[in-house]
Amino acid sequence: MEFTIGGQLEVRMTPADVGKRVSVRRVAEAPSEGARFTDTVGVLTSWDDGVLSVTTKHGRIVRIPESSLVAGKIVPPAPARRRGPAAAFAELSLATARAWQPVESEPLGAWRLRAAGGFTRRANSVLPLGDPGLPLGEALERVKAWYAARDLPAYVQAATGAEGTQEQLCAGLEDHGWRREVSAEVRIAALAPVADLDADVSAVRTARETDAAWLSRYQRFGTPGPHVLEVLGSGPSVWFASVPGEDADGVPAAIGRCVVDGRWAGFMAVEVGPEYRRRGLAKAVMAALARVALDEGASAAWLQVEADNEGARALYDGMGFATHHLYHHFRPA
Repeated sequence: MEFTIGGQLEVRMTPADVGKRVSVRRVAEAPSEGARFTDTVGVLTSWDDGVLSVTTKHGRIVRIPESSLVAGKIVPPAPARRRGPAAAFAELSLATARAWQPVESEPLGAWRLRAAGGFTRRANSVLPLGDPGLPLGEALERVKAWYAARDLPAYVQAATGAEGTQEQLCAGLEDHGWRREVSAEVRIAALAPVADLDADVSAVRTARETDAAWLSRYQRFGTPGPHVLEVLGSGPSVWFASVPGEDADGVPAAIGRCVVDGRWAGFMAVEVGPEYRRRGLAKAVMAALARVALDEGASAAWLQVEADNEGARALYDGMGFATHHLYHHFRPA
């Protein structure tokens, strides 16, 4: 990173630049040989009482004392992605929300409080796509009370890493004692190449509704209650896929779910039994669902994968999916 003017390091930003993307160099806290400085790139989310907060695209909040600051400057927004369809954050966020709907929801200003009996964080967290209409501290107290009344932990889902995302909200949540519990990547790709994957789809069965066999492979609950079935069945146009297993118990070798919503096809619940892995079944399920979605007029694909799931991330890399943004679930400490 270049910070020099006439060979001198300079700080070329002020507290008035809060909300902008910055590149900052500071003295390393524990300098090692040849590494006297530490560099951070992200959104400047606050600059108060002699401390800067910079939120990176991965949701990490870095607090930097002014006394350690060596150089800093405003940098242009991240370059447009070269792969996959163009996608605005708001459009994609709404599509992902419609594909995994809660059983109960309530507005708080432009926030949406969502609950589904505790089945997945996505269906039991706040979707904050605007102003809650209250100061942040008051809004969070309302959130905690709403979830407590339902015997559920309070979560807020906030995003980083794309234009129009919520780095300042992430910093505000941390300032109010909320801590990031899990992070996931939202990835996108053109749909046609997914449909054209080199995979044998002859054994993949697709259906409009789930059944007991499909549910027996799904790993996210014990005994499925009505709220589980309601969430799984929600969305504009829902498809389920399965590959029959080899055992008499009827448990599928692999399953998947796809929701078609206009130009978007969202892929979820792609699971392969441990004994069936490395046979290309995940690709086969994805390809079969992509072909159904193409027939319905979709042209773009999205999926969500937890940031620490290295195996799944590598699989989706090979399918052409690129990270659009990240989302993080915050919970009161």
